[in-house]
Amino acid sequence: MTASTTHDHANPLDVAVVGGSGYTGGLLGELLLRHPRARLMAISSEQLAGSPVAAHNPRLRGDLVFCRADEVCGAQIAFVCTPHGEAAPVVKRLLDDGVRVVDLSADFRLAPAVYEEWYGPHPCPELAPAAYGLTELHRDAVAGAALVANPGCYPTAALLALAPLQAFALQDVVIDAKSGVSGAGKAPSDRTHFCMVDSDLVAYGIGRHRHYPEIVAGLDAGRAGSAAPTVTFVPHLVPMQRGIVETIYARCDALPGDTDLAGLYRSFYEGERFIEVTGVPPQLKDVAGTNYCRLHPVFDERAGRVVVVAAIDNLMKGASGQAVQNMNLMAGLPEHEGLV
Repeated sequence: MTASTTHDHANPLDVAVVGGSGYTGGLLGELLLRHPRARLMAISSEQLAGSPVAAHNPRLRGDLVFCRADEVCGAQIAFVCTPHGEAAPVVKRLLDDGVRVVDLSADFRLAPAVYEEWYGPHPCPELAPAAYGLTELHRDAVAGAALVANPGCYPTAALLALAPLQAFALQDVVIDAKSGVSGAGKAPSDRTHFCMVDSDLVAYGIGRHRHYPEIVAGLDAGRAGSAAPTVTFVPHLVPMQRGIVETIYARCDALPGDTDLAGLYRSFYEGERFIEVTGVPPQLKDVAGTNYCRLHPVFDERAGRVVVVAAIDNLMKGASGQAVQNMNLMAGLPEHEGLV
């Protein structure tokens, strides 16, 4: 499904957020209120409908009042930040009304058969998969799409880290990923209670995390005629608010031993505003609160493996920031608008 990418820059872009009471929806509201070419016209919450937005999120200063999802209409682009399964019917209704959509749930990232295996029957299989909104790797598809599936946070870091290696018979990929607690969402649980996460580091979802099929699908889509690599993905919860660091190990049979990996990565991402290739392993403080992804690739000669360290802010490049980057692309605006 495609749509026009032209936009009259003299007039603001009318945008809306469906599901604005969570972390990603709230941050989207902040970014859109500051965006020089966007006008946030509506933000919804089923539980908070009718109450002032600023009363629940003081950072969203203004006179907006939460509405219901079915009251969101008239926007040119809408962001849907509701849980998987709940998002699809909302997205379909918005598309039928002529609204272009960036969906931050998992509902349109996977083919329907894969989605059913991991989530259950798809509510709107005729719309899946949508254009995959990993902007740097799928720019043309995103620019012309009426529906963009914003990637998950773990897959964003992993796929950006591995994309430059796809042409070199990439195989045997191991992703050791660590995320702040905001990645689990705003609703409290025993697992995310302060007393459970403080002073600890816990692996979870081994072999069953729902970002696994998304990573595999992304690697399969980007392979250059070689067999798809095997993938081991182990996420960890760490006691901090936000941020993701992934240390990724892979073999590349077709990669010459004397390859300048940093040079390879810089060439691959030349001109990309939000990708930075570093000479030392990145720290989370380098990316916190930004839409940047920092990558540090090295070759472990003893093991014969490439090691790539990737760092992103899970709420920015891993969610809301990337969603705004995709909106900019869809509207024909500079991708960095409102993000730097």
